[in-house]
Amino acid sequence: MLAGTGVSPGAGYGPAHVLAGEIPEPDKEARHDGDAAAERARAERAVEEVAADLEARGARAGGEAEEVLGAQALMARDPSLAVEVGELIERGVAAPRAVFDAFGKYRDLLAAAGGYLAERVADLDDIRDRVIAVLTGLPMPGVPASAAEPFVLVAKDLAPADTALLSKDVVAAFVTEQGGPTSHTAILARSMGVPAVVGCAGATAIAPGTPVLVDGASGQVLLAPDPARVAEARAAEEARRAVLSAATGPGATADGHPVPLLANIGGPRDLESALANGAEGVGLYRTEFLFLDRETAPSGSEQEEAYRAVFEAFPEGRVVVRTLDSGADKPLAFLPPPEEEPNPALGERGLRMFRRYPEIMTAQLGALARAATGVSAKVQVMAPMVATVEEAEWFADACRTAGLDGAGIMIEVPSAALRAVDLIRAVDFFSIGTNDLTQYALAADRQVSAVAGLQDPWHPAVLDLIAMAASAASAAGKGCGVCGEAAADPVLACVLVGMGVTSLSMGAPALPWVRAALSRHTLAQCRDAAAAARSATSAQAAKAAARAELPGLEALAF
Repeated sequence: MLAGTGVSPGAGYGPAHVLAGEIPEPDKEARHDGDAAAERARAERAVEEVAADLEARGARAGGEAEEVLGAQALMARDPSLAVEVGELIERGVAAPRAVFDAFGKYRDLLAAAGGYLAERVADLDDIRDRVIAVLTGLPMPGVPASAAEPFVLVAKDLAPADTALLSKDVVAAFVTEQGGPTSHTAILARSMGVPAVVGCAGATAIAPGTPVLVDGASGQVLLAPDPARVAEARAAEEARRAVLSAATGPGATADGHPVPLLANIGGPRDLESALANGAEGVGLYRTEFLFLDRETAPSGSEQEEAYRAVFEAFPEGRVVVRTLDSGADKPLAFLPPPEEEPNPALGERGLRMFRRYPEIMTAQLGALARAATGVSAKVQVMAPMVATVEEAEWFADACRTAGLDGAGIMIEVPSAALRAVDLIRAVDFFSIGTNDLTQYALAADRQVSAVAGLQDPWHPAVLDLIAMAASAASAAGKGCGVCGEAAADPVLACVLVGMGVTSLSMGAPALPWVRAALSRHTLAQCRDAAAAARSATSAQAAKAAARAELPGLEALAF
């Protein structure tokens, strides 16, 4: 048995297809024939061919894959890379080697940055290898498009271009040696509904064709499992699917306590999945995807069109829009970079960036107000990274000035949770971002793999902060939702409801799992589970204590 990090739930079984065929490093001494202009043009054509292919693959795949591959194409066309390649060619270096060295320089910069940026190294390596393949005539790296039976795809890491056009009919599961919960393998696997395990040491040593059983929840990877174990896993998967199918309708506990189940989306492209999985609305509309990877800010009309498309998809439903959350690992090319930030997660991001550039804020809030005019959806707007009462009051006033009702804030900073009684007076609702709240509460950067073990929302300290925010909102007669990854865990979802959370928002594929878990337990059971979890002294103990209070979750085990 091998073990990694489970990032997409479910069980997958099939023969291992180990992705190999890496493009070899070009000769360090390779020189061109002296015509630098022709060699530079050859390199430029190869880069553009790869970028265009990535965009075409994204267009065919749609959804999150289109956004991911579009961003990768932009990386390929980065002018700084083109300049670096050109300078090397001018010095006589052959195009393949020039590409390898130029990309290597930027690769090192990303790797040194750590976290989310470091996880983009695999994307840059993929672009590099594809360009070199075009220049040298080598076969393009890739994944089999079809097979006699679904296979388990095993790799050191997977590039978005390899996975974007695959489907669960072809791939039973993904297993990679590298990557983390925010890697593109994890993102695309969850959007596809395919089990996945990342960070699995020794995975590429699996002999091709070896039968592999993958548990995308626990992170276990069993090699050549006993037939009885496979039959057991398949029976468990069938039982799980039966439970999921049986739970329909709006989210609610077994005794009828309503818990609206909402979707986290990045734009109109995600609506199909949200609606297909029974989302009752949107609990987190990540508007930054409109702003990233572009040289100029989106126009007011472009923003208005995107917002209205989402509002109209949920007539009478609730749509919560998060205002631009930039900074840290999400820089904007059209804004000057902040001064040196040794720890960007503690620097200018979220509301802090919004206040620094009021013209961006005014344009976005104005577009939201226009888009909300005449629609029946209940539109609410919230600000990220609010730490003080003054910030909450400032944002609520800005929303009112723009003509927007329903201003809220995200609880992501411990100070906001600790003083939630004061902050709730300034706004209409809270939405807890458990990813950031956990990293700040435990001083564990969620982009640094070395401290990934601390990045666990089950930690009792995090649960206490959530309970404080929910209690403050309840006492004021206002709502408190959760839109972080914690909401997607069926067991933790029950605990959150037991602590007074009023709505849950998550990636669309997780909605059926959470709906089923809630439907099997009463509100009293959820409260007992919450109390048991908060009485524990570690994340592991909290989860075990909660599960003991929530019988019947075996089919939905994460």
